[in-house]
Amino acid sequence: MALFKLGDALKQFVQSSKIKNGIRAAQIEEVWAEIMGTTIAKYTNKIYIFDKKLFIETSIGPLKNELGFQKVQIIERVNEKMGENMITEVIIK
Repeated sequence: MALFKLGDALKQFVQSSKIKNGIRAAQIEEVWAEIMGTTIAKYTNKIYIFDKKLFIETSIGPLKNELGFQKVQIIERVNEKMGENMITEVIIK
């Protein structure tokens, strides 16, 4: 039986489980204000990831429009901040 460090075992578990996207979404939520600014972060209701798509929910119509124009920049900023290409598409709801 192989011995693992606890941190390595947890990383392996997260990589192989379905909770990885939830953890990544939580990490993005933590730095969302840094990525997009405090005003946008304030009016963003929910952020989640499914199948390399970042879903952003807001009830503010003009913000939806503005975020729609910034999809490419959002992908670049999130991927840069997270240190990997984890997002390929942004969907505004």
